[in-house]
Amino acid sequence: MATDFDAAGHHFGIIVSDLDRAVEFYRDVLGLNVLTRFSVGDEAFGTAVDIKGASAELVHLDAGSVRLELATYEPEGEAMPDPDLNRPGSTHPGLEVDDLEAVAGRLPDDVETLSGPQTTESGTTIMFVVDPEGNRIELLEP
Repeated sequence: MATDFDAAGHHFGIIVSDLDRAVEFYRDVLGLNVLTRFSVGDEAFGTAVDIKGASAELVHLDAGSVRLELATYEPEGEAMPDPDLNRPGSTHPGLEVDDLEAVAGRLPDDVETLSGPQTTESGTTIMFVVDPEGNRIELLEP
């Protein structure tokens, strides 16, 4: 099916309960630079996200060719169930690094990982870390 528009990646978003803690993790542990911090909360936003009276505080971080958007909402919804990666609807951002072994060796002791670096049959070396909110983040070396 052809479309009459071109879509390009702008950002991928992660909803968090503690924005400052999340920014600290992505900035200080994963090395992403903060680009902007802003709030939205007008009627158009609430209509767009289909949450009456919604407002959000957002931070955009530089993730190369796209932005990582961290957001906290009012009203806050319930936490997602178990974020296992094999659950339909589960999502995760993938961040490319030059030397995954070196990155893994420099992770602070309190950063949860699902495993150390693993080279898959595709030849890509991957590992998953868990952010302070329980979200899975794939780190990969092509």
